[in-house]
Amino acid sequence: SSRAVEIFERLRPELLARLDRAAKPKEALAQFDGFLAGLPAGVQLFSLFEANPQLIDLIVDICATSPALAIYLSRNSAVFDGVIAGPFFEPWPGLDRLAADLKVQMDAARDYEHGLDTLRRWKKEWHFRIGVHLLRGLVTAAEAAKHYADLAETVVRGVLPLVQLDVARRHGDVPGGRIAIVGMGSLGAGALNAGSDLDMIVIYDAPKDAVSDGARSLEARSYFAKLAKTFVTALSAPMSEGIAYEVDMRLRPSGRQGPVATSLASFATYQSQEAWTWEHLALTRARPVAGAAGLQQAVEDVRRDVLSATRQADKILDDWAEMRGKLMAAKPGLSVWDMKSGPGSMMDIELFAQTASLLAGGHLRGTLDQLDCAPAVGMANAVEVTDLRQQYTRLQQLQLSARLLTEGAMDPGKIGEGGRAFLLRDTGADGVEGFEKDLSETADHAAQIIGKVAKRS
Repeated sequence: SSRAVEIFERLRPELLARLDRAAKPKEALAQFDGFLAGLPAGVQLFSLFEANPQLIDLIVDICATSPALAIYLSRNSAVFDGVIAGPFFEPWPGLDRLAADLKVQMDAARDYEHGLDTLRRWKKEWHFRIGVHLLRGLVTAAEAAKHYADLAETVVRGVLPLVQLDVARRHGDVPGGRIAIVGMGSLGAGALNAGSDLDMIVIYDAPKDAVSDGARSLEARSYFAKLAKTFVTALSAPMSEGIAYEVDMRLRPSGRQGPVATSLASFATYQSQEAWTWEHLALTRARPVAGAAGLQQAVEDVRRDVLSATRQADKILDDWAEMRGKLMAAKPGLSVWDMKSGPGSMMDIELFAQTASLLAGGHLRGTLDQLDCAPAVGMANAVEVTDLRQQYTRLQQLQLSARLLTEGAMDPGKIGEGGRAFLLRDTGADGVEGFEKDLSETADHAAQIIGKVAKRS
């Protein structure tokens, strides 16, 4: 619009001066141009820049370093509101304060849909905040991973009561019924990245033959299945503010063939009598994150009982080795920059750590904690565990950074000089080529440690 052009003309000298101070001014300018091209309108954002010059420094910093974050900003420029609100650069508030802040926002929502859009806006602001803090070195990669997990857990806790009220309006409540959301995978382990989806299962408990007390009553199984489906839709359905999270329910008992919501009794029976080794490996990272406190504790009690059971070590190791072989064949890794897949990758180390934890009958969820079980069960010595811990920490750091630099596969040749400098910032490496060689060698070393155990099976 003519108004946007008028404001931009006033801003242009300052914008160009600040872009000129970037490490690679032409790259930063090109990214800024891409950012502008993605905006639905310019006048509001340019007015924000004019009134808050510190925002210019932030957008230049982002454009000089993170093309993916610049693209995200052009689609979600409203997140700048959080930057000028005051506490944007303060330390991470933690789960309780996050939950209190979200509750204030949700309580002001007019209706169900407005509540879900409010939730999405709130999540975007905090998600952007974590990325900026990582970009500027205000937090480590491990801290950022924990912050992303805290944010996801808060969103899950916030959306569940909203969904419960919506279902209750149509079908009433199930007297004595309870529901719990269990985080699996990285959510259960408490370490996500900017692009993570949420692995979850839904557990319910209700008296025998219970039915809901609404006008359109449902028996308990159907009621909680509907609640679970509504819950997943509330998080993942596209709305005017986009989606909150992609949700993956494949880790539920019996996988895609199993019910969307599983009763506590069925969950306990399945895990103790029917589950395969890979499902018990997944259970090592399960963590109740929302719902009725008593049911959350009951699920955790089942988890601990199952994991503490005596097992045949040879069978566990054989199953793990077979599973690892299939995973490596299906996902061999695109390149040394594919941190997640392939021999010596994050997935390889995670599966190794889960196996060690399962053999040890342990209850810890984090990969680094689980790796410490390996010497006790004869899977690795202390030196090898230290090497695997260092490799996993490095890969996690790279993965967190990579998610800010690109939305696709990492290619250092396509992320610009600023992106490469950010990627290498905490590594001590002189350049990409040397670091790439080092990455290849450490991945090979990790794969050798893990592979020699697999060959024994």
